[in-house]
Amino acid sequence: MATIEDVARQAGVSRSTVSYALSGKRTISSDTRRRVQQAISDLGFTPNAGARALATSQTMVLGLLLQFHQDEFAPAMLQYVLPISMQARELGYDILMVTDPDGPSAIHRIADSHMVDGIVLLDVTADDPRLEALRAVSKPGVLLGLARDTRGLDIVDLDFGEAARMLVDHLQERGHRELLLIAPPQHVVDRGGSYAWRFRDAAVERAARYGLQIHVYHGESRQPAIAESVHAVLDAHPGATGLIVHNDATIAALPPILRERGVRVPDDLSVVSLYSRDFGEEFSLPYTAVESAADDLGRQAVSRLIARIASAADAGPPILRFVAPVLRDRGSTR
Repeated sequence: MATIEDVARQAGVSRSTVSYALSGKRTISSDTRRRVQQAISDLGFTPNAGARALATSQTMVLGLLLQFHQDEFAPAMLQYVLPISMQARELGYDILMVTDPDGPSAIHRIADSHMVDGIVLLDVTADDPRLEALRAVSKPGVLLGLARDTRGLDIVDLDFGEAARMLVDHLQERGHRELLLIAPPQHVVDRGGSYAWRFRDAAVERAARYGLQIHVYHGESRQPAIAESVHAVLDAHPGATGLIVHNDATIAALPPILRERGVRVPDDLSVVSLYSRDFGEEFSLPYTAVESAADDLGRQAVSRLIARIASAADAGPPILRFVAPVLRDRGSTR
């Protein structure tokens, strides 16, 4: 295993110069820095995390707090983890994933003990109990999701209201007059998942503006309840010609359900949804959909957090950034 002495010898510099290049404590020339970085790359040298933390007061680790609820669809959460991890790695940070159900205690544990330089919160709810703990610790944090009280926190999220309006517009422009909306499960709403009612309320408001009928149902997250609920919704409204699915578990299971019913898309029923490109490819989904932008959201959240870590004063006031939705037409409407 290469040592810092090996790097210094390869780069033709002193051990202290390598330390300065790693820590940034002193200015060194661009040529010297380049030689050090090339030696590090050639030798596969990995700086000792403990020594680096002592020298710079930084761990180069980000805490990622999330929870896997048994009554939710795990792949929907996992699609955010990879871009967060990849962006962190590209910017020189590792990820400490924390799934402790006691979120506030977990935040204090990893922040007060200086295990991490900053914290990313996933699965954010409207009145998230983790927010006061995040405000209380000395480490910066970013939320991937919208809470009711946004004071002092950086927040990145998809504009779910605009996403819903785009899908209703898409169906209205094609002459549909009666729509169905399968929303996230009721337990998501009960837990405070604001994205669920932001999308639902915007869809209902947009439909009313056009004079459309829209029937809203909360879908399920597990089989066989998913299939049973879809059949019940379609049976209850045989005149509906457009289906909007804002429920990851339901849209993933929809193709075989419709095949079982003998429903052809888009000849018999137009279907639109909201999911990421990767999610759609994983479940072979052929539907027109708004891009949920999991990759973009994860990368923006990490970039913002690292900017805050690097210079809290220069990073400016907290931001609330909504990513604009993009509609991908895959020919599932007519």
